[in-house]
Amino acid sequence: MSVVPPTATDAKDLYHRANALALITIFYNILEGGVSVGFGAADESFALFGFGLDSFVEVISGIGVWYMIRRQRSSPRAERDDFERGALRITGGAFYLLAAGLAITSVLNLIRGHRPETTFWGIVVAAVSIITMWLLIRAKVRVGTLLNSPAILADAACTRTCLYLSVILLGTSAGYELTGIASLDALGALGIAWFALREGREAFSKARGVVCGCRGANK
Repeated sequence: MSVVPPTATDAKDLYHRANALALITIFYNILEGGVSVGFGAADESFALFGFGLDSFVEVISGIGVWYMIRRQRSSPRAERDDFERGALRITGGAFYLLAAGLAITSVLNLIRGHRPETTFWGIVVAAVSIITMWLLIRAKVRVGTLLNSPAILADAACTRTCLYLSVILLGTSAGYELTGIASLDALGALGIAWFALREGREAFSKARGVVCGCRGANK
């Protein structure tokens, strides 16, 4: 289905909405990261702790997206500048470090049979995150489609990755609470590590100007 190009006034309003969505994403990830790291450390839930660290890395990515939207509003056809490429490289490196740390610690926890005190807060955080990410995805896809902006649609798809992470956290946290199987928390952290590795690879690809798989947001 073809999309009618927005008028100058409509485009200005849509970019304001895109800017607001980017800021909401940033501040939500800061809040989510703080809550997740705090409860994850207190309850010795490594999946929740890793989920919180991932949220903090997403903040760096979100700042890059916010800057990109502001640049596109004034010059829609301009290429990424040094600031954006630098932010993407920092994000990619942080995701790689996170993935390595989570993978190593998860394997050690599996060997030791580590048990978290509880994963109740992992269930709560994941449920809130799923709802929030779903609403953000819908809003970003709508704005990106109306502006015909692949970059905003790609951001929506990356928000979808956050939704997948939340589903992993919910599944493993609920599974542990129901069954008491110690390995579930570590397996959840390994799942988060895999997604962090993928996000890091895509961040470096975008820094090089390569279009990543995030384009599928509007499907």
